[in-house]
Amino acid sequence: MTLRPSVPLAVAAALALAAGLAPAAGAAAKPRLVAFDSCRDLVRYGQAGLARTNGYPGVPMRAGSSPMVITTPPLTSGPTDDAAGGVAPPMAAPTTASPAAPEAGKAGDAATGDFSGTNNQEAGVDEPDVIKTDGRYVYAVSDSTLRVVDVQGDAPRVVGSLPLAGYGHRILLRGPRVLVAATQATAGSGSPVAGAADPAVGRPVPTLPAASMVAPGAYEPTTVLTEVDVREPAAPKIARTLEVKGTFVDARLNGGTVRIVIGSNPEPVATGDDGTAATPTVRTFVPRTVLRSRRSGRTFRRDLAACGQIRHPRAFSGAGLLTVMTVDLDRGLYSVDRDAIMAGAQVVYGSPTSLYVASEQYRPALEEGRSVPDGARTEIHRFDATEDGKTTYAGSGDVPGFILNQYALSEHEGVLRVASTEQPPWFPGQASAGETETGVSTLTIGGSGLTRRARVGGLGKGERVYAVRFLGDTGYVVTFRQVDPLYVLDLRDPDAPRTVGELKVAGYSAYLHPVGDGLLLGVGQDATDAGMRVGAQVSLFDVSKPSAPTRVAQHALGQGTSAVEFDPHAFLYWDRTKLAVLPVSTYGADPFTGAVGLRVAPAAITPVGTIDHRTEDRPYVGVDRSLVVDGKVVSLSYRGLGTSRLDTLAPIGFAAFE
Repeated sequence: MTLRPSVPLAVAAALALAAGLAPAAGAAAKPRLVAFDSCRDLVRYGQAGLARTNGYPGVPMRAGSSPMVITTPPLTSGPTDDAAGGVAPPMAAPTTASPAAPEAGKAGDAATGDFSGTNNQEAGVDEPDVIKTDGRYVYAVSDSTLRVVDVQGDAPRVVGSLPLAGYGHRILLRGPRVLVAATQATAGSGSPVAGAADPAVGRPVPTLPAASMVAPGAYEPTTVLTEVDVREPAAPKIARTLEVKGTFVDARLNGGTVRIVIGSNPEPVATGDDGTAATPTVRTFVPRTVLRSRRSGRTFRRDLAACGQIRHPRAFSGAGLLTVMTVDLDRGLYSVDRDAIMAGAQVVYGSPTSLYVASEQYRPALEEGRSVPDGARTEIHRFDATEDGKTTYAGSGDVPGFILNQYALSEHEGVLRVASTEQPPWFPGQASAGETETGVSTLTIGGSGLTRRARVGGLGKGERVYAVRFLGDTGYVVTFRQVDPLYVLDLRDPDAPRTVGELKVAGYSAYLHPVGDGLLLGVGQDATDAGMRVGAQVSLFDVSKPSAPTRVAQHALGQGTSAVEFDPHAFLYWDRTKLAVLPVSTYGADPFTGAVGLRVAPAAITPVGTIDHRTEDRPYVGVDRSLVVDGKVVSLSYRGLGTSRLDTLAPIGFAAFE
């Protein structure tokens, strides 16, 4: 069997306490979300929902709680234009005869040579990352600075740089434009930092946009989008910036169209000396965008979305705002179209024709004294992405439980497949009533929304999901507690998905990647029979016979981890030479921080070499990314950009970042 790269990836809501029943086959689609008739309706809807839930979605009010004061807001005329700034311009068994998977992250052939790109989940749909290339120059963000590096020739050269505001920068490249997404925070932030490590599992804690009112003085993120003109690589310059209060969730680039997902929270409501809360207005719920043009010197202010463009579920699920901003990058930030839903925004998956945004909905615990949700379902909102420069809301659906990350979703031949994990309800101080289990649901994509069709469950009972991969008509799910079951699913019939194979081995894989005809490469952790992790490993699975998957090779990386376990963008696979490159950080008698190269054969994994950016005064420099450009491996760390031989990874040159 040859694997097809029909993948998805999404960030988990690991804190969910999930319960719920599997949807019945042929279940009706959820009603399409409806738009507000006016700004007054929006304010009343948000006020009533927040008062009923004390500011949280799905959590009933407790005794002694103080809801937000409800008063009739003044009638607003809707979004207004800033008079001084002007108006912003419009903006059976699975098949065994599928074609071979192309190189992961292959960007195409440039006139200057072959080069790889970001390790994206879907071919033709680019994802933001810290590094991009056009085959001649590499554009990388490190230490809040965009650097342009010429990688032609043996020695890379930094030819231009540009300091950037904010943190958490991610970039997209389109011709002579680089779009940078970053976050800024207000002073006095005391909130947990996004991406902080979970000591229990050694991976980042998912950051879920809160649906409650933001307390005055608390952490308030602002997303900053920066359009950089790189027509002169030696002198990159800012053309425009756009700021909006809210969290940058993710983005996708289809052709020249960028779709950016922002999650924003209601503004805090000021309280007077007498304790009376001020009356919320539309500005409480809908922030403004500020677009500044360095070319014209003008500033444009407008609402993030017009009230009539904002949709909402019939049942209140939080006052957070999920906004999809659509930018025609060939024209720049001036060209912006907006769609918005009053809901959370946690996981983004993009196919060539659709954009999906998923968010959890917690079900309330109704008995007095219970302080935990009774369960969770994941709402999925689909937006049509077939038209350049435009995004249109197309419908919604849901699945029971929570999803791991964007790879838990996959669109294939008019069907959305979603892997989700259900957990039984539990009571404080008591054991839960059952075990967790994972299943895969199928939903029809149609004019009425996302219609639930069927679900195959029973995967990994009592275990946690570590990896999901959908490839054509086949799905793969990895769970782990003591051993690693790799489940193979036949998804050819959306009305009857079924498990056709299972493999149990020690440890687990946190990322799965197709590496040839019927072969999957897994990056994760080895473990003892009791489930104790003993070190990072790479496994090669033969899944050409779906009913009998086998592990044909295994390579230990040492005590430690690989960033690929948490961020697949860190993974490089160059199919032409069967080379996999992945960052590794190990400890013990011979610690190493850098990247390792592995050659993948049909039944073997062979070490090729290592990439090391460390120095005596900087002994802990890790390698964050690697690309192939013009027959060389290009590697990025915060210290600089290096080049290595493609066959051995022996160093060629290095450009230090000042």
